[in-house]
Amino acid sequence: MFQKSIKRFNLNSLIAPWQEIDWTLLTLVVGMTIFGGLMIRSTELHKGLTDWWQHWVTGLVGLAIAFGISRFRYENLLPWRWAIYGFINFSLIAVRFLGTEGLGAQRWINIAGFYVQPSEFAKIGIIVTLAALLHEETANTIPNMIKALAVTAVPWAFVFLEPNLGTSLVFGAISIGMLYWANAHPGWLILLISPVVSAIVLNVSVPVWAVWVTGIFIIGWISLPWTWLGGLGAMIINLISGTLGSMLWGVLKDYQKDRILMFLDPDKDPLGGGYHLIQSRIAIGAGGIWGKGLNKGTQTQLDFIPEQHTDFIFSAIGEELGFVGALCILFVFWLICLRLVIIAQNAKDNFGSLIAIGYLSMLVFQVVVNIGMNIGLAPITGIPLPLLSYGRSSLLANFIGLGLVESVFNYRNQKFF
Repeated sequence: MFQKSIKRFNLNSLIAPWQEIDWTLLTLVVGMTIFGGLMIRSTELHKGLTDWWQHWVTGLVGLAIAFGISRFRYENLLPWRWAIYGFINFSLIAVRFLGTEGLGAQRWINIAGFYVQPSEFAKIGIIVTLAALLHEETANTIPNMIKALAVTAVPWAFVFLEPNLGTSLVFGAISIGMLYWANAHPGWLILLISPVVSAIVLNVSVPVWAVWVTGIFIIGWISLPWTWLGGLGAMIINLISGTLGSMLWGVLKDYQKDRILMFLDPDKDPLGGGYHLIQSRIAIGAGGIWGKGLNKGTQTQLDFIPEQHTDFIFSAIGEELGFVGALCILFVFWLICLRLVIIAQNAKDNFGSLIAIGYLSMLVFQVVVNIGMNIGLAPITGIPLPLLSYGRSSLLANFIGLGLVESVFNYRNQKFF
């Protein structure tokens, strides 16, 4: 009897069969990882570097981790949500004391010769923590939404102070996506980001800022329970945030300021802060419809674009594979996102559904911002292109997220014993 109970626990309570994995999603992710290695190799063809090989090895390790996670019930994480939350915050604090500095930021920890970036794994940790919190208390009330935001604020602050502006923005995107899926009023989410928008817009155009503040008043009136008082309060907050925009500008590091300014007008410093963006646009434009061919891009092979194997990998795709190749990449990302939405819709509980949406929010934001900064539609923030850019911590974090989503799919029709 005891042996039968153990057998039932192992098979029914922990492990699910391999055939229940979403092979479509897995194939798309693995295919993008393999393709990413090919493009990284192209950017380093004449340098004798092996980052492309490390990308594939890391992807293989990540795939093994994803397989393992997918076979274990994601519900087992519910009792450990605060332990996970504590661990990610501890790792981010450790960066401040044990971290290695590079490119003007302290983001990595050297573990036995491997440089680990805790902020990448913190993204997955905050997804699990928020999913567990919103699983119990949906965001359909303002107190519940504030509680969720407070949970996100702690790791966000640590990441921002590294400084790592790009990853801190990803935390915000994850939170907004998960709050929306947890039934937060769309108007509340607009009000949530409105002070940041006001601080930026006022420095660009006063008339546009005035229209924005008026719109915020109307949204606050409609969506908040205090009607016109809520609208008035939202408007006052935006007036204050807009006025303090110039003061908050001083919080940013010099290189972060340069990135924003160069995004608005890269030709102001074509050999300095605007160089990356100008060269990236030249490379993408030179690719035309069909591209110059793999390993044949002039800008790519002659190393005109610094850090092309990381932040600017999309420029290599645009130059060597052209508009058609870039469009194919966007189509594959769209298919991945479609699978994530389907998994979220068919999850058996809110916890699993929110995990899938959190991973989706992280993926979509990073893809949009990275490609946007490559073509000049977004400031350069150092956000990698998921699965394609070189970065071992980023790639492993994506595969851990994939494993969690696959677990949600795996157990969508099974009860938790």
